[in-house]
Amino acid sequence: MTVTAKRPTDTLERAPRHHEINSRLELHSRTPETVHTHVNANPDPIGHLSPEQIEEFGRELDALRQEVFDSLGEQDARYIRRVIATQRYLELGSRGVLLFSGFPPAWILGTIGLAAAKVLDNMEVGHNIIHGQWDWMRDPKIHSSTWEWDTATPAAQWKHSHNEIHHTYTNVVGKDNDLGYGIMRVDEAQKWYPIYLAQPALNFLNATFFEYGIAAYDLELGKNWKTRKTNPAWQADAAAVVAKIKKQALKDYVLFPLLSGPNALATLGANVTANILRNYWTHSVIMCGHFPEGVETFTRDSIEGETRGEWYLRQMIGSGNISGSKLMHIMTGNLSFQIEHHLFPDMPSNHYAKIAPRIQEICERYGLRYVSGPLPKQVFSAWKQIVRLSIPNETTPPQAAKILLTKGIKGLKARARATRYRRPRSA
Repeated sequence: MTVTAKRPTDTLERAPRHHEINSRLELHSRTPETVHTHVNANPDPIGHLSPEQIEEFGRELDALRQEVFDSLGEQDARYIRRVIATQRYLELGSRGVLLFSGFPPAWILGTIGLAAAKVLDNMEVGHNIIHGQWDWMRDPKIHSSTWEWDTATPAAQWKHSHNEIHHTYTNVVGKDNDLGYGIMRVDEAQKWYPIYLAQPALNFLNATFFEYGIAAYDLELGKNWKTRKTNPAWQADAAAVVAKIKKQALKDYVLFPLLSGPNALATLGANVTANILRNYWTHSVIMCGHFPEGVETFTRDSIEGETRGEWYLRQMIGSGNISGSKLMHIMTGNLSFQIEHHLFPDMPSNHYAKIAPRIQEICERYGLRYVSGPLPKQVFSAWKQIVRLSIPNETTPPQAAKILLTKGIKGLKARARATRYRRPRSA
């Protein structure tokens, strides 16, 4: 089959970002007199850059993006079709093995295979197709407007919360809902409340039931709960989520276990385990891209008058990568190249590894930090941040425990007031 590639037509006068983001955020082509990007860090990691340097930085990334899109063709189309076929055969084979799940080796092999198939479906296949990375193929079966994936959130709702909101407001505190999912404290400038003491436990629960947490997050339950009975649009979205959850539960927890006959309970346990393993993996990958040490957060006024170069700059320093093997990159949906993905969210994921060395070189020339590390290191770093920010600033867990035991919550509140970080610029 010959692929007809629809070439992007972005020029230097237009922001090189996802088509849905373009409609929501106007970036100015002229060079501003000041830098709009306000980082919640001291010292300022971008303070050495002039507005002219930032816009030149943006033009370099424009050119790199266009170079990749001009090269897309049949080889790229074969890649995604091969990954889709692999995922489907892996799932089919694993479910076949689980028909004999009463035999322990079959249970282990089938569970691991099914978990891997679900990870592939969510990460390298679903996430990237729904992003529009393969829309240029003009294949109606592999298109962001038609693809549905094996998770609780309907693709249409995820596209709004992720493609439009998250990728527009990457790591802007109070605007990017992916930053802490609205339940966690994510930087020192946020006011500390006692509820944040529970954030490590809440994060673990969120990881365990991640697909349902994302579904609730996409519905913006906290924002819409009070008006849920009088908001027809939200009610329709909620009904769609419930219908999707029922469909997924029927497949994994009723149909396939029943097909296993006398091994039904064993197959049920295998499906539950595979879903939880998938949840832990996807949660960990996403944490590594947004929360490790060295990844910056930004004030709300960062996006006021933001230019093309400044948008690129925010994506660059607001993301972190995971180093590892080619297999690991595929199993993360190439979100192990989170920096490259945030820079070019609609670029086919198989190109991220190819452009990563050039992105690193650009970072070095402009004196910007390129955050990357092995998976265990990045997971540990992200969890360390979550624990650290669950207690007042400049306070270790032992110190917090001592204050709590001797002075109670009032003591921790006093500590939080005394150590509250003041942003150098108004947010």
